[in-house]
Amino acid sequence: MVKRSLEASLTGIQEAKRAFARKGWTQDNLAAEVNLKTRQPIWRFFSGRPVERHTFIEICLILELNWREIATNPPAEFLGIEEYAQPPVVDIDKLVQKVRSQRFEKIQDQCGILQLLDISRPVAIDDIYIDVNILEEIASLQYLEISDLQNLDPKEFDRFGLGEADEKQIPGTQAVERYSKLRVLGKPGVGKTTFLQYLAIQCNQNAFTANQVPIFITLKNFAEESIVTNEFSLLKYISQEFLTSGISDPSVIETLLSAGRVLLLLDGMDEVLHQQSNAVLSEIRRFSEKYHTNQFVATCRTAVQKLRLRGFTDVEIAPFTLEQIRAFAQKWFVAFTKTNIQDGLAKSVEFIQKLELAENWQFRQLVVTPLFLHLACWVFHGQEKFPTKRTDFYKEGLDLLLGKWDEARGIERDEVYRGFLLPQKLKLLSQIAAATFEQGQYFFEQRVVEQYIGDYIQNLNNVPMDAEELQIESEAALKAIEAQHGLLAERARGIFSFSYLAFQEYFTARKIVASHNLEAFGQALSGLVNHITDPTGAKSSC
Repeated sequence: MVKRSLEASLTGIQEAKRAFARKGWTQDNLAAEVNLKTRQPIWRFFSGRPVERHTFIEICLILELNWREIATNPPAEFLGIEEYAQPPVVDIDKLVQKVRSQRFEKIQDQCGILQLLDISRPVAIDDIYIDVNILEEIASLQYLEISDLQNLDPKEFDRFGLGEADEKQIPGTQAVERYSKLRVLGKPGVGKTTFLQYLAIQCNQNAFTANQVPIFITLKNFAEESIVTNEFSLLKYISQEFLTSGISDPSVIETLLSAGRVLLLLDGMDEVLHQQSNAVLSEIRRFSEKYHTNQFVATCRTAVQKLRLRGFTDVEIAPFTLEQIRAFAQKWFVAFTKTNIQDGLAKSVEFIQKLELAENWQFRQLVVTPLFLHLACWVFHGQEKFPTKRTDFYKEGLDLLLGKWDEARGIERDEVYRGFLLPQKLKLLSQIAAATFEQGQYFFEQRVVEQYIGDYIQNLNNVPMDAEELQIESEAALKAIEAQHGLLAERARGIFSFSYLAFQEYFTARKIVASHNLEAFGQALSGLVNHITDPTGAKSSC
């Protein structure tokens, strides 16, 4: 009679524990891999106690062990799982096409439209999307001396390390084809999420990787659902996602994954709250290693890149070129001009002509990301000109980065500013800007800016702090400003700057005129910003 249970021998337990250690899992992880509801069978397995034979064999398979070599007195008459459970032969190409068909409408609804800021109606992604370019070298990882950067011309400032003409750029889809595991980095508003949505739609419409099934996952939603279920399992999350498309058989997903036929798009690593990020990252690592033959693309803000993913190649979205700006503007005005296409095209031509005027070079430095370019198009669409007071436009941009952009998308960030309110954040940034700008420093070392932050925190609390505690708080605040708002950016290792020169100058002006009365504030601020952003050298007179 065939034994209904098996138990591991002493040498088998030792071998299994070594294999388990190499995986780096917990017993709960292993239980999830074997599709067990509890970890009790795992505990029994490692304790040398009897375990139901199918479970015993599955545990060995997951640990890449020969179950016969692990078990005590394995029965000769008992066939291996690979012998008695041969699955029926599946035509994988037919299965892929069937699932793609079942999922088509869901992907189109999930990824096919965009809700642009301050626009009351959605727009089809094909009507507005412009292909992004990718930088294969991450600028903030390079080693440079700060003296190499101090003499940079203001017009070169915003593009330094972010896509200069001599840096090699490749189309986004080419990067996905080149790397099977890709993590796309970028500053706030550069179009990371939209890029993933575009990939999903292109795949869905047979224009890209037509032999794969696209799956788009917002990691924030995955983390929130996992907290409710108390289980961080991408496989189960995808199973629930497939149920909405009428696919209830879990073996379908396993078959697709085992055959490497899934394009898995994981959006917003930086949008997962800190207390959940380790669990989410561990699950992505585990899942991508188990199903390594599939295509993985994740997105994350550049400032949070230290959340490493083993086996993933990091690349960065490049700023828009002038050609991309023109193409985006044309699509934008055609999409949102209410009369006809010809009027939209004419409006886009007028927009570009005025943008390229010499006096508007500051605007050109800002509109190299889709977020700010959309803002510029929206303002121009309403006023038929660029704002006379540039400070109004800068303030709109700052409002976006300081919370409006996250708020519009329902994103909650970890708060590590010691509870700073918005006015306090503005005052801190103004002090940093003024202190560095007055010394002619567009770029500054990390220790310098942390000192400015530490001084501000110390004065704000009005209570002496331990030096080590103050250092930790200062470093955390700097990282938060960079990661959450994108207002400060690490341009090379240990070297920071304001993300846009216009913002440093705006905050500097704000600090200088802070003592003025309210009536004079706007005029003084506008005049000062116009003066100090003059590329002819007016900076030296400040």
